[in-house]
Amino acid sequence: MTSPSSSSARPRDLSEKLYRSALDLIPGGVNSPVRAFRNVDGEPFFVRRAKGCRIWDVDDNEYIDYVGTWGPAILGHAPRVVIEAVHNAAKDGVSFGIPNPYEIEMARLLCEWVPSVEKVRMVNSGTEATMSAIRLARGFTGRDKLVKFEGCYHGHVDSLLVAAGSGALTHGKPDSAGVPAALADLTITLPFNDPAAVEKVFAEAGDSIAAVILEPVPANAGLIPPREGFLQRLRNLTQEHGALLIFDEVMTGFRVARGGVQELSGVTPDLTALGKVIGGGLPVGAFGGRSEIMDYLAPDGPVYQAGTLSGNPLAMAAGLAQLKELEKQDGWNRLETLGAVFEKAVRDALAACGRNYTFHRLGSMFCLFFTEQEVHDLDDAKSSDLSAFKKFFGSTLEDGIYFAPSQFETGFISLAHSEADIETTAQAAARALAGL
Repeated sequence: MTSPSSSSARPRDLSEKLYRSALDLIPGGVNSPVRAFRNVDGEPFFVRRAKGCRIWDVDDNEYIDYVGTWGPAILGHAPRVVIEAVHNAAKDGVSFGIPNPYEIEMARLLCEWVPSVEKVRMVNSGTEATMSAIRLARGFTGRDKLVKFEGCYHGHVDSLLVAAGSGALTHGKPDSAGVPAALADLTITLPFNDPAAVEKVFAEAGDSIAAVILEPVPANAGLIPPREGFLQRLRNLTQEHGALLIFDEVMTGFRVARGGVQELSGVTPDLTALGKVIGGGLPVGAFGGRSEIMDYLAPDGPVYQAGTLSGNPLAMAAGLAQLKELEKQDGWNRLETLGAVFEKAVRDALAACGRNYTFHRLGSMFCLFFTEQEVHDLDDAKSSDLSAFKKFFGSTLEDGIYFAPSQFETGFISLAHSEADIETTAQAAARALAGL
């Protein structure tokens, strides 16, 4: 087995063989574009197994993982409590298409923990959650237009693939073919952290705007904190003009605090989209909000939304086990402590090699931007030196550290990471930075 601290070239013969086969059968050889490694001029490796904060590929290379299934693995990979919960639930059946008790337990927990949620509906992905929340907002307000922000990614919904982040941004195509112009015309896209731009739009078209949707801390164009007062200004403007405020907390929900960014900021949206952590690694999503809005959903109201696998017992059991374990372990305080250790290690590594790159962290989420200017919006993030990032990514990967293969993605720390793992990571990062 290759040691995580080894800097020699890692054998990837079997991964390369599998990738050749995948290219013949799957578009681009991957089932989600950011996995393609094209942004780092490479090819993806294929994972055989994962445990704790580590993953092993099919060639038996070992990596310390900071992708964590793109966020859900907050306890680490394959935690015992989640595996046992899935096993026990599966013994009674893997899917029913009929209500099951886990759904009520999950709904109660979400309503208790998330400030904006009085009623909630489960879906199967973050994309479904944002798509459904927007449809609900339009049905509730009787309006059509939507405001979103550059670099915020809300899933592959037609009207939201306009100046998007995540994989769309990584591959240089923030807009998608196949999106009708008529739908794109209903989406008003603004710079993040620019309250004056939002005020201008509402002054001109406030009575036609159904909702403002945003990641309250964008995590698909790197990690970009909102400026002081920005979220509250959005709250005030939407209330003044009768529009809804939608927080997409698919990434930040249960990552940064028990109640998400809305708990930390004190700003409560009308609707919230959730996902990732609440499924314990299984496909899941949810959206919820004020009862009077949620009651517009079928079968009670005129806004139709449905899903055969929504509230799947395996996903509900896994998510409940993970969330309860997080609370039991005082997880958010522990993650903040680990995050602070990680941040110090990164900043020390940057100082040692004379780099003044911008580093952002919120709890267990982080991003190192390969730019020395401050990053407050997408344009700032795009000033990053992508060539330097590629070299850094390649060096740390060979050193047994797996960061996301894109400058424009957020990294994740889990409760399975130790301070020793972070020290090993810092050493690899220091070597990579020194080699730029």
